[in-house]
Amino acid sequence: MLICFTDLDGTLLNHDDYRYDAAIPVIQKLQQAGVPIIPNTSKTRAEVIDLRQALGLTDPFVVENGSGIFLETTDQRFDLSCEPLNEQLKQKILGLTYAQALSAVAQLGQSLGTPLKGFGTMTTDEVKAATQLPDEDLKRACDREFSEPFIRPENISVEALENWAEQNQYQILVGNRFCHMLGQKAGKGQAIHTLKLAYRTTESITTVGLGDSPNDISMLKAVDIPIVIPGKNGPHPQLNRPAWTIAPSMGAQGWAAAMTEIAQKYELWDAA
Repeated sequence: MLICFTDLDGTLLNHDDYRYDAAIPVIQKLQQAGVPIIPNTSKTRAEVIDLRQALGLTDPFVVENGSGIFLETTDQRFDLSCEPLNEQLKQKILGLTYAQALSAVAQLGQSLGTPLKGFGTMTTDEVKAATQLPDEDLKRACDREFSEPFIRPENISVEALENWAEQNQYQILVGNRFCHMLGQKAGKGQAIHTLKLAYRTTESITTVGLGDSPNDISMLKAVDIPIVIPGKNGPHPQLNRPAWTIAPSMGAQGWAAAMTEIAQKYELWDAA
């Protein structure tokens, strides 16, 4: 039994234009073979809902860097204690509330002696300039429930952020564009462990994970087959590890090629 966990931005979606066309045929083949494709992303629920519909996905999805797991109410494949959210979805919360995340960012800024710019304190134009998202996508990106992205000041080291987070029982993940304030029990890797243990099957489970940035490290460590999607300058230095497979190209094209190779190895479809 194969389960695919995938990051979105820079992985299943191209880094610059967010397109995913090259991956669609492979996604459809994986679905026909019964492979769950589970987005595991820093994106919000609002962002992933529309994308799942466009991709034709019906599997669970993980948002805001492992802070929340969402399943369709009719999905009985996972024995997971969830709260009903609406008629379509149920949820398992691993992280903070958004109010708690905002408060933590403010506390961090106060501790560092410099106000931090996050989604909750930036103007719409500032967030748009930082993300390069069109207006409708920007609205969904700001519809946060469990975490707060913020910009790291140039004079503040990653180590300083991580030390503060550890002392105050939070997590801070550093991504390509933003740092993310998370709850201590959240995480992409933790979400994978939770869903794998909850899967109702008598078959052995093999997990695949695909990511492109440091905030995917916990996911790549948690899966059986870690695959790194390279950027324009190759794989991120923190992800360039001997035991991790590097996809042959960037974005959706690299995703499709890597998953095709895995599918053929496990004889999910013919090489032809």
